[in-house]
Order: sequence, then structure tokens, then C-alpha cells
Amino acid sequence: MPDRLRRLRKTPQLRSLFRETEVSASDFIYPIFVSETATGIEPIESMPGQSRLPLSMLANKLCEVESAGVPAVLFFGLPAHKDDRASASADSNGIVQQAIRLAKKTCPDLVVMTDVCVCAYTPHGHCGVLKGDQIDNDQSLELLAAMAVSHAQAGADVVAPSSMMDRQVGAIREGLDANGLQTTPIMAYSAKFASAFYGPFREAADSSPSFGDRSSYQHEPGNARHSRLELFADIDEGADILMVKPGLPYLDIVQMARAETDLPIAVYNVSGEYAMVKAAAERGWLDERRTVLEILTSFRRAGADLIITYHALEAAIWLNDN
Repeated sequence: MPDRLRRLRKTPQLRSLFRETEVSASDFIYPIFVSETATGIEPIESMPGQSRLPLSMLANKLCEVESAGVPAVLFFGLPAHKDDRASASADSNGIVQQAIRLAKKTCPDLVVMTDVCVCAYTPHGHCGVLKGDQIDNDQSLELLAAMAVSHAQAGADVVAPSSMMDRQVGAIREGLDANGLQTTPIMAYSAKFASAFYGPFREAADSSPSFGDRSSYQHEPGNARHSRLELFADIDEGADILMVKPGLPYLDIVQMARAETDLPIAVYNVSGEYAMVKAAAERGWLDERRTVLEILTSFRRAGADLIITYHALEAAIWLNDN
């Protein structure tokens, strides 16, 4: 065994030549919050640099994403109307459906992905239909399938179910196929954990549960084997891409998913992870650029092919500067 391993780290050129894991802007998916009620840019206090956008200001952001070399966006919608049936979620003229059509007209080469979940469309903030104080899983599947179909019909390239209902991928696949949308891929939030790191997102999307929490349908953070079962269930139901969410606390799950399947693996660098870095950087406690690029590299090293991250635009600039 070599006893002078530092030899290959001696100069920047050598370190670059022998670097095992690379991160590129082409790996990124940029999340965007589109609001039906916003009249201007609405900064999200807990996520510095992120905002809720009205449809009238979306085109400029999409052009910025494309110019940065980031190939994909992930839309989250904030509707004007909420009800117990989440009726706005599958409206052909809903906020996300309008955003999709605008994106395909403005930047046709951008890959448009959409979150398929009804938490922002219901007054109670849970991810499915309520029966008393419990989620009715199977009624929720009908809503999710209709929502996904409406997104695909509007032109979405990929639909991404995140509600964590049992058999959601299969129901959406059936709905898409029945409507002649067999070529629309599904990016499944397969290993989505009940995490404390979602707090800023719930402010951004106005989707906090009005009672209880989501632990009955999101993964228990201590359970790796159970998440493996969920990954395989989504594969069996027809998922095209698997996702692990959050990212940093679950790198072992990313690595496990990579070892278990040859399907593309996405990881979601979630709002709380983003907010921690931003807060520390604002106080001068961390070098933001180095920290972000190190985090993104860790996702790729663990086995992720795609990284959903609010850092995407800044990181793309930094990577282009290297």
C-alpha cells in the first residue's frame, strides 16, 4: 500500500485530475413557489434569497434558471382557493397548470417537474383527504391521480408525487396511461422522512398541518429497512426516478438506494438544510460557497444523480467560476 498518499494532493492541478466525484449545474433541479394571490415578489423570511412569485414574474425567473445552466425546475403551487377536496389541485386553469404552460412557452428546453400533493390546497394542510382526523388513503389516490394528469396535460415533463400515500405511484401511473400520457415519467418521493428540516418550506408553501403532524404517512427517521421497502414498492408500481428527502441526514439511504437499483436517484436538499447554511453564512460562521459545494458533492458521492436544491442558481455560478 502506498505510504505517501499526499503525493496526489500536492497541487490544485493534481487534486482536480484525481477528483473522484464531480458536481455540475446539469445535476440540479431548482424549486420554484408560484402563488396565485401574490401581486409581487414575496420574500420567504426563513429562506433568504427565495420568494413566492406571481405568474407575471415567473418568466424572468425561468430565464435566469436557463441562463445559469440549470436544466430543470420543480413547481410548487399556492392556490387562491382551498377546500377539503383540494379541488384547485386538478383545475386545468390552476396556478401550477398555468405556470407549466408559461414555462413551456417561455423556455421550452427547460425540464418542468411538478410536485403532486394536496397539502397546499387544503385548509387543514394534510397531504390527503380527511376522514375524521385520519387520512383516507384510497380517496386521496383519486385526487393525486387527477392532479398528476392535469399537470401532464398542461405540459409537465415529469410529475413528482410527494404525499406519501400507499400505492400513490401506481394510481398515478394508471391515471396517466388511461389518458394517453404513457410517456410522462414519475419521480417518486420514495424515501420521504418525517423531518424537522421541512419547517421553512411549510412557511413558503403555506402548508403546515392545522393539527397533528405527518408522522403516520412519512417515514420514521430511525427506519432504514422500512424505507428500502418503500423504494421497492415504488419501483414495482412504475416509478421512473426515486427520491430521498431530506438529503444531509439521510445520505446512508441515498447510498442504499444507489446500491439497490439502477434507476436514477434524486435527493432533495430541503429548506431547513438551506436555511441553516444561509443563517450561518450571514453571521460569518461558515464560508457559504465552500459549504454549499461540499454539501452538494456529498450527495453525488453518496450516489445521487439529481439534486433538488434552493442553492442551484448560486452553485451553478460558483461551479462555472472554478
